[in-house]
Amino acid sequence: MALTDPLGDMLTRIRNGQQAKKDSVLSPASKLRARVLEVLQREGYIRGFSEDATGAHPQLRIELKYFEGEAAIKHVARVSKPGRRVYSGSKELPVVRNGLGITIVSTPRGVLSDAEARAANVGGEVLAEVF
Repeated sequence: MALTDPLGDMLTRIRNGQQAKKDSVLSPASKLRARVLEVLQREGYIRGFSEDATGAHPQLRIELKYFEGEAAIKHVARVSKPGRRVYSGSKELPVVRNGLGITIVSTPRGVLSDAEARAANVGGEVLAEVF
């Protein structure tokens, strides 16, 4: 079966892993997924990630983060979906929870958080929101 939304699949794996109190989860590797994980790590939502090439296909091992028994990620949702792409300019980037969360944006300068995109004055496709 073909996977129509690989990024949405990875975000769902993270969400499910945190609900089950897992230390880490595996997701198939791709450049886009790795860039999104770099943003999540920079912003402090995950401990880290590494490429795991033990099987036939490379995988990303995502180390989940908890604080006093609670998951660091309370909510993660895909904004731009395969059936409906969402684009935003640098001035119109959505603010999540009055700045307590982040929006992950795919820009011409790479995958950035909303604050980094505003500072670089670039817009792009709104991939996901996290808080």
